[in-house]
Amino acid sequence: MPQAREEDNSKHLDFIRLALTEARKSPPKPTNFCVGACLISKSSLLATGYTLECPGNTHAEQCCFIKLAQRYGCSEADLGHFLPEDMVLYTTMEPCNQRSVGNVPCVDRILSLRRKDGRQAIETVYTGVGEPETFVGVNQGKRKLEEAGITVVHIPGFEDEILAVATAGHVKESESIE
Repeated sequence: MPQAREEDNSKHLDFIRLALTEARKSPPKPTNFCVGACLISKSSLLATGYTLECPGNTHAEQCCFIKLAQRYGCSEADLGHFLPEDMVLYTTMEPCNQRSVGNVPCVDRILSLRRKDGRQAIETVYTGVGEPETFVGVNQGKRKLEEAGITVVHIPGFEDEILAVATAGHVKESESIE
């Protein structure tokens, strides 16, 4: 996974920290990761989200999209028409490519955000870690985004902290042995 350029590193660190702050708001559960995300345009924050912030079994990226669609007064399906040209997504964990029945994966939500001319509305996704194999095995989110022409960039240095937050509420093997 490519890493952020040195000259942009400060802003990338700030935004991944913001996403991590959002992740800490997620209610810890053994059946999901606590993830945080933010949508940025021209270094301005447009929306934040965290796992289970919105009603239902919502993921962090999905919550960003729901909140921004509400602000623009449109459906999530039409949100791409309203997003600024330089829209990027920061998320503590690689967007999911698989969800339980009835839930649209975050990768598919990102790919469905299209401008009126059909171009991808989000061209770059910055992540702190890849999705662990806990729930779906090997996540193909990064690959699917890249195949669609979206750049996926890893922001290094937060892996341990992100994974500790993400797995809060998960039963650790040492806890399950009595």
